[in-house]
Amino acid sequence: MAGIPHDHYEPKSQPEKWLHSRLPIVGLVYDTLMIPTPKNLNWMWIWGIVLAFCLALQIITGIVLVMHYTPHVDLAFASVEHIMRDVNGGYMIRYLHANGASLFFFAVYLHIFRGLYYGSYKAPREVTWIIGMLIYLAMMGTAFMGYVLPWGQMSFWGATVITGLFGAIPGIGEPIQTWLLGGPAVDNATLNRFFSLHYLLPFVIAGLVIVHIWAFHSTGNNNPTGVEVRRTSKEDAAKDTVPFWPYYVIKDLFALCLILIVFFAVVGFMPNYLGHPDNYLEANPLSTPAHIVPEWYFLPFYAILRAFTADVWVVQIAEFISFGIIDAKFFGVLAMFGAIAVMALAPWLDTSSVRSGRYRPKFKMWFWLLCIDFVVLGWVGAQSTEFPYDWISLIAATYWFAYFLVILPLLGIIEKPLPIPATIEEDFNAHYGPANPAE
Repeated sequence: MAGIPHDHYEPKSQPEKWLHSRLPIVGLVYDTLMIPTPKNLNWMWIWGIVLAFCLALQIITGIVLVMHYTPHVDLAFASVEHIMRDVNGGYMIRYLHANGASLFFFAVYLHIFRGLYYGSYKAPREVTWIIGMLIYLAMMGTAFMGYVLPWGQMSFWGATVITGLFGAIPGIGEPIQTWLLGGPAVDNATLNRFFSLHYLLPFVIAGLVIVHIWAFHSTGNNNPTGVEVRRTSKEDAAKDTVPFWPYYVIKDLFALCLILIVFFAVVGFMPNYLGHPDNYLEANPLSTPAHIVPEWYFLPFYAILRAFTADVWVVQIAEFISFGIIDAKFFGVLAMFGAIAVMALAPWLDTSSVRSGRYRPKFKMWFWLLCIDFVVLGWVGAQSTEFPYDWISLIAATYWFAYFLVILPLLGIIEKPLPIPATIEEDFNAHYGPANPAE
């Protein structure tokens, strides 16, 4: 697809021309900042800069923490206490890192659900969406391994439970689990592996983010209408867009400042609010916590994992058809990863010709029900597996799969969408008037 017509960087002075002919880095930065961006983007498009800030924060604070952390089962917990008590500003660095992970996932969930509502996964942005899902998976792996490093009670038992899931895979499960653990059980080799991968994966995420940005710069941004920027001429494109700098840079920085006010208030006044009390006790393999729960951002998928027990008829059918290969534990693992996979397949499951949910009345109802369902899954994931929580988690998990596999494909066939604007300019003028500057 051809790019949006716009003025590209042209070096003027001799030093600029010399550098541009050998390393066009200035031109790359210029074209990135001045890229034409749909003028009707709303406040849900601020999460990109929040995510970029979070990634930088996690890498910088992580590097500082590594200078004082000791990845050994006998010393890890004490080294974290040393950071908190003896390192200058260590408590603040650790709290920024721990709560930064929560802000990272909070922003990424809003970023994903915004994409689901406005159809940002639809052609020609399927590759951008898939790369985004890969970033999310890498984030989950990084966060899980980071949760193990303090070597508290929940760290140890969380690692035991989650790595045990891989052991449920028929045939190859036990070798994979042993490789992850570095031995038959969670021990020093496990901690070293997780420490190494936790340090490596953020740089993998950074690389994927660069590719992600490259991908959507190639196709252009989606926008609330789902209508593409006109590419017939520079004049038409200019009517639909504004340069990313200064309009959206200033807007995004303003939004980031507001979010950081709340973030630093949490870090300063309630830094342990999202932590589990058991993780402030040193790991003890002989004492199992009453309830083993992951961090809050894993709870929706943890609820799906636990929802499909041996009593569920779908699990019983799968076990019968597979001659016992797919038992309840393995089915739960498939369901947990499948819940992410169906999101990744949204570009091919959504059959509607209209991109934005703004013009799809029936879609809106089912989508907002999906948002409520996600919150319910997060809540029930922190509860016990007793009645009625087991039924709530099963119903919520069933709706999650039904939305992507049944409702989304059917809506494209039966739904009658509302009229959409012919151009982005038309939508912008309808909201703000032709004389008003970009928001």
